[in-house]
Amino acid sequence: MAERPDVHPLDRLQLRYQHVREELEAEIERGRRPVGSRLPPERALAEHFGVSRVTLRRALDELARAGAVARSGMGWIVASPAIGEPPNVLMSFSEMAASRGLNPGGHVLDRRQRPATIDEAEVLGLAPGAPLFELERLRLLDDVPILIDRTRIPLSLAPGLEELDLEEQSLYEVLEQRFGMRPTRARLTVEAIPADERRAGLLGLEPGQPLLLCRQQTEDETGRQIELCDMIYRGDRYRFRATLERGS
Repeated sequence: MAERPDVHPLDRLQLRYQHVREELEAEIERGRRPVGSRLPPERALAEHFGVSRVTLRRALDELARAGAVARSGMGWIVASPAIGEPPNVLMSFSEMAASRGLNPGGHVLDRRQRPATIDEAEVLGLAPGAPLFELERLRLLDDVPILIDRTRIPLSLAPGLEELDLEEQSLYEVLEQRFGMRPTRARLTVEAIPADERRAGLLGLEPGQPLLLCRQQTEDETGRQIELCDMIYRGDRYRFRATLERGS
């Protein structure tokens, strides 16, 4: 990149990192660096663009804030665009992926039948100790890890659910088609938490990096409580949207 003698040194630094950012962004958009691919080491990238590592890191940090790249271990990868449900719409993960032309996937991390805790029983309108089915899955979009979800459903509402293969199926589709329960409305709380070692490993992060924890309480068309779900998203791969209205 040719230097301009009439430009102030601080402005020249800004031109350098903006040039690097724009070049990397263009390579990603053209598909030369596909989602999930690892970028060359910082030293190699700095030499490639003819800039210092400080300048390169500033460009990478800006791309990370925009969601184009993300830290992975000691290096960087090309990130998938941040995703999120449309405002005020309850969708399954599979429905959300299909609406964006993406391929959903996942792996079951844990599944078991267990008694409901006192808190779970109170929220779900059950007797303490009533049987629950708990399912934990790692969810992927186009083979890129996005979130870990942990769902709890009363087995009194879905007997035999614990015996079904839920590796690839949409849980909401199973609840509606097999058990006649249509998830219709949900209460959601959102908070930021740091990644522990296990979650960081599953989501391709370093421990301590930010995660978005969404706690969801779902009901069907009759107002019956049918599900409790904790969804833990990578902070750089999920965008929460809501519509707020000011009261009179």
